[in-house]
Amino acid sequence: MKFCCHTGVILCVLISKCFGEQPPHIIFIVADDLGWNDVSWHNPTMVTPNLGGLAKNGVILNSAYVQYVCTPTRSCLMTGRYPFHTGMQNGIIRPLKPDFLPTDFKTLPEELKNLGYSTHIVGKWHLGYCNWKYTPTYRGFDSFYGFYGGSEGYYEHMRAKRYDFRFNKEVFHPPKTKYSAELFANRAIDIINSEDPKSKPLYLYIAFQSVHDPLQVPKQYENIYQNISSSTRKTYCGMVSALDDAVGNITDALRDRGYMNNTLIVFTTDNGGCLRKAASNYPLRGGKSTLWEGGTKGVAFAYSKNLLKKRGYENTEMIHAVDWFPTILSLAGGTPDPSLDGVNQWPTISAGFRSARNEFVYNIDEVTDRSAIRIGKYKLIQGQIDEQGYRKEFRLFNLQKDPYEKKDIAEQNTRIVQKLRDQLNLHRKTLVPAKIGSHHVLTDPKLFDKNNLSPGWC
Repeated sequence: MKFCCHTGVILCVLISKCFGEQPPHIIFIVADDLGWNDVSWHNPTMVTPNLGGLAKNGVILNSAYVQYVCTPTRSCLMTGRYPFHTGMQNGIIRPLKPDFLPTDFKTLPEELKNLGYSTHIVGKWHLGYCNWKYTPTYRGFDSFYGFYGGSEGYYEHMRAKRYDFRFNKEVFHPPKTKYSAELFANRAIDIINSEDPKSKPLYLYIAFQSVHDPLQVPKQYENIYQNISSSTRKTYCGMVSALDDAVGNITDALRDRGYMNNTLIVFTTDNGGCLRKAASNYPLRGGKSTLWEGGTKGVAFAYSKNLLKKRGYENTEMIHAVDWFPTILSLAGGTPDPSLDGVNQWPTISAGFRSARNEFVYNIDEVTDRSAIRIGKYKLIQGQIDEQGYRKEFRLFNLQKDPYEKKDIAEQNTRIVQKLRDQLNLHRKTLVPAKIGSHHVLTDPKLFDKNNLSPGWC
């Protein structure tokens, strides 16, 4: 049930002509496991002046949805397709498993390179590495500085008892005293300083490790939150402020180098905060790994000095992670494949027009038998276990009246339940079987690098 606002399309064309001959620079920033209540524009006790300044002077996207865990969201951003259409719907890629984002889907950086962009990734990949062809510099990026897997130490960069940090294809050892948020900011700044903003458009994808566990941060950031009694919460909040500083340093570099007049900055989390690791999604229900709003309604904003026609407000129009692919590609002058699940949301983001969608699928996971869909104001969840450990086949919520999912209205609205079930089943017919955890790829244990997470074993 996608629809297109024709006025918005016209506006998008007019705006694109205003960019001049060179398309805009795109700085796409992803935080890891950032909670809804862990940024200053939702919670004034959080110290995030840089992120808060960008958000309040741009457009706060208060209905921007993501996936319930890391890998599925990153697959959305790279392909513009729902995870259940790429086989990425069932959890995350584990460090020693031969799982990967299928190569038959063209990635956003590949598309942008074809349009003349310089493309770089800094930080977390988490879309497969067991063969070189699944790694970032083979999937459209000119350079890669970061790590292949999921959680690891912020200083020692260890995962599954192996070291996981690369500069392009080479194992790289940054100073052990440097915190990863600082490392990633410094690398982003090096890229910004080495590029000419007037000669070639830049796509810089910065996927921070912050604020995923383990909970680690330099002491001066913990000291910001002296009023917090919980040591884990204090560390977590310090990690958010360290992330904020890193983003501030990057935006300073963009200003100093003259990028800001023609740059779009997008900020999003990959999923809701992990409640077991001191994050807060208040007042949303649930957190990471669930299909509740707390796991899937992500902190997000867009900022631009000149490209946004409406700024300084909160946008509540429905946007999904798959929409960033066609939105950015259209902004760059490309033509999105009509088979994508994502839709171009630039008229909504830039000028506040109605969303180009009135439904989206949270996920369909046939392995765990969990799924959810939203159509308009109604959300149907199938198979989600609640806080008491109770699994119910279907729950229905009116998110317009009940954004915190406090009242299940399924029993009183059987016709609406059936309508959403029918639509979910239509999507289910297009499902690609889950590939994560089920790849039958030939692997040779003798090819494993005992010291580093390295490609070449599948």
